[in-house]
Amino acid sequence: MTRGATPPAEALARIRGWREAEEGDGGFRLVFTNGCFDLLHPGHVDYLERARALGDALVVGLNDDASIRRLKGRGRPVNPLADRARMLAALRAVDMVVPFSEDTPLELIRRLEPDVLVKGGDYRIEEIVGAREVQARGGEVVVMPFLEGYSTTALIERIRALPPA
Repeated sequence: MTRGATPPAEALARIRGWREAEEGDGGFRLVFTNGCFDLLHPGHVDYLERARALGDALVVGLNDDASIRRLKGRGRPVNPLADRARMLAALRAVDMVVPFSEDTPLELIRRLEPDVLVKGGDYRIEEIVGAREVQARGGEVVVMPFLEGYSTTALIERIRALPPA
């Protein structure tokens, strides 16, 4: 597995360990979010820090390269899975990075059973993949606004518009 990335089976075992360790202390709140995180920027860091503050540990589901190409088109991702996972795993707010190959993180959400599901942007809760499953188990779904002025797509467009050196 890629450095910084945790396979789903190992992630599940670690989460079980976290939950068991916290049983007597009022419970353990696992926060989950997901995305491509192609070019890490301050908006991502702010979002992940605020997501982490909602619980005891933050797991980031990370789209693999093939799923990003299907979702975003040719030319994406800019950075391969190994680099994206390594960058995310280095952030203090992120406790674990779990890659997934499907177009949505639904199966990963079902397996990991987060207590809090966080998505950024202007989603409505009923549009968020996994929201029904998290809520059915008594969990919470949070839509977190993005930090204004930061966008991976806009950043890529700015870079591509630069004149050659």
